[in-house]
Amino acid sequence: MALPEDYDLDLRSIQEARRLAVQCREAQRAFAFATQEEVDRICSAMAEAAYREAARLAQLAHEETGYGVVAHKQVKNEFASKTVWESIKNVKTTGVINRDESRKVVEIAWPVGVIAALTPSTNPTSTAIYKVLIAVKARNGIVVAPHPAARRSTFEAVRVMVEAGEAVGMPAGLVACMQNVTLEGTQELMRHYAVSLILATGGSGMVRAAHSVGKPAIGVGPGNVPVYVDRSADVVKAASDIVNSKAFDCSVICSTEQCVVADRPIADQLREEMKKNGAYWLSPEEVPPVEKLLFQSPGVMNPRAVGKTPQQLAQMAGIQVPSWARVLVVDLAGVGREYPLSGEKLTTVLGFMVEDGWRAGCERCIQLLKYGGDGHSLVIHARDEEVIMAFGIEKPAFRIIVNSWGTMGAIGATTGVVPAMTLAPGGLGGAVISDNITTTHLMNIKRLAYEITPPPPAAYTLAPDVKGGTASGTPAVLSNAEIEEIVRRILAQWDVRR
Repeated sequence: MALPEDYDLDLRSIQEARRLAVQCREAQRAFAFATQEEVDRICSAMAEAAYREAARLAQLAHEETGYGVVAHKQVKNEFASKTVWESIKNVKTTGVINRDESRKVVEIAWPVGVIAALTPSTNPTSTAIYKVLIAVKARNGIVVAPHPAARRSTFEAVRVMVEAGEAVGMPAGLVACMQNVTLEGTQELMRHYAVSLILATGGSGMVRAAHSVGKPAIGVGPGNVPVYVDRSADVVKAASDIVNSKAFDCSVICSTEQCVVADRPIADQLREEMKKNGAYWLSPEEVPPVEKLLFQSPGVMNPRAVGKTPQQLAQMAGIQVPSWARVLVVDLAGVGREYPLSGEKLTTVLGFMVEDGWRAGCERCIQLLKYGGDGHSLVIHARDEEVIMAFGIEKPAFRIIVNSWGTMGAIGATTGVVPAMTLAPGGLGGAVISDNITTTHLMNIKRLAYEITPPPPAAYTLAPDVKGGTASGTPAVLSNAEIEEIVRRILAQWDVRR
């Protein structure tokens, strides 16, 4: 009897995870003492190769997952290779990296070890490219565990980089990618003794799993990103930014705008300007079938609806939308489980709400963040600096993007934040870091610390009696007889010396 092709796939996946982890650890131990020149030569070669193949890898990712727009995936691949490498290429990651002469502290770079990198189906090639670069730059090894729905395109992205890196001296096995992908295999990789740290980007379940295996983990999950448009905003630019950002790669980047909160005085103008840019407002009758399509249950997205154009969604939902529609917009009356479309939607559907004044808008944005996006990102369009600063200080989000796209701004493509494809949500979102993750987060630092201040006198203890006394750290409490014996001994020694 012929066995199905995937018979014992979980066992093959577990064995592959073990093999790659061990090989990676051996390669990383050899690479741990590479010079900065060697590290940079290898990373540069890998970045150039990934950039060169950006278009082909984008096509592969789209064909395999069915998500997004090929041209936009190419942009992300180019960002993950060229822009990310430009941001870290001058970072020193070997030997002495800093000297503080005033404090007499010398800092020395040290790699973390082997990184288990979990990558999503939404950004499969760009995330893999980025993670390989930031890991190897810090002299780590890395084993990539792709999402099962994107294993072929992710593997090809890694293969391209491995070929380029090994051609210029990278140890074989330092960078690897699983091909037999199962939940059991990925769990084995995360738990394996050779793995030092887990870098997980994906859904909430994946991130929880990464944090539950008892190893250091940097986990980044969903982001329900609100965008507030203030009465002081450049409304024409805001409308263009919002629609273009939401339409970019069909909204599969986690920092994409999910709901507009419009200040009442400019709400009507914003609607009209968004329509000019390709926003199509769904009628009350069209909302239920779209809502049913997007969510299998409250908060649980239907993967078939992820990364789809408005026209594809309309066909799946059994409604009609115009060919010019770039995003679908839904008026929302509230936030929470009873309003499913107020949550994260990794597709071209956008919520729209109106509030009167920035304080009311602030509260609404906080509600949206708490409904699935705590700590992640927020976008504000305004020209009133007091309003902008109030949002920056008060909102529970660690990336406040001002007058730019949520997608491109949060990852550092249009703003000055560190270029990254993994955006940590801090303690609010269940992570230990609130930064855009880069190579310095995957590098440990040793410190040589010289004495600059002598210990205070009170810290000293009595010196021991080297001729037979105690070396205890505190003065002994002596009896009268012991004191008399000491006195007699000293007097006798004094008599001898005389």
